[in-house]
Amino acid sequence: MSVSKLATVLVLSLSFAIASASVQDQTQSKEKPQTSQSQAPATPPAPPAAKPADVSSPDAILAATYDVISGPPGQRNWDRFRSLFLPGARLAAVIPGKDGAGLSARSFTPEEYITFGDTYFQKNGFFEREASRHADRYANIMQIFSTYESRHEAKDAKPFARGINSFQLFFDGKRWWVVDIYWQEESPDAPLPEEFLPKAQ
Repeated sequence: MSVSKLATVLVLSLSFAIASASVQDQTQSKEKPQTSQSQAPATPPAPPAAKPADVSSPDAILAATYDVISGPPGQRNWDRFRSLFLPGARLAAVIPGKDGAGLSARSFTPEEYITFGDTYFQKNGFFEREASRHADRYANIMQIFSTYESRHEAKDAKPFARGINSFQLFFDGKRWWVVDIYWQEESPDAPLPEEFLPKAQ
């Protein structure tokens, strides 16, 4: 899921949106009288129906996730993307600080990823594939460390970035869902360990 420019665009855009919302909330709180009744959180909208083949197994839903975010500029099926995620799902990226000083983690909804990420995808080709996997499952929950390789063109010999997507999956008895995806890009200070690299042929 990762591309440094995309993560930066998301973080900056979300920070601005959150700051704007905070100012608006403060303004509205001054205009409206406070009530003692607590309001229940809004229920996330139901996602579009998924293709059965996309959600039939852990292999299928990971393949669909990588496939739907990959493609030439301007070609993304966002309804297919939405259909993979459990309502209330989150995505999160580890972001390096300015001049490489420190790290932070920023989370966002799939819809926020679409809104702000589409700006990048409209102008840039982006192809990501799984290179290796480490998975653990118990009953209906599963966690997967999926090593990714990112390319600007599918035919590029070498990736411009690698890292790990940490998937949390849920099986409801009928289909698989993505609960969250949390990723970090490889860096000189954090090279990928041997156990998460593709096995030599």
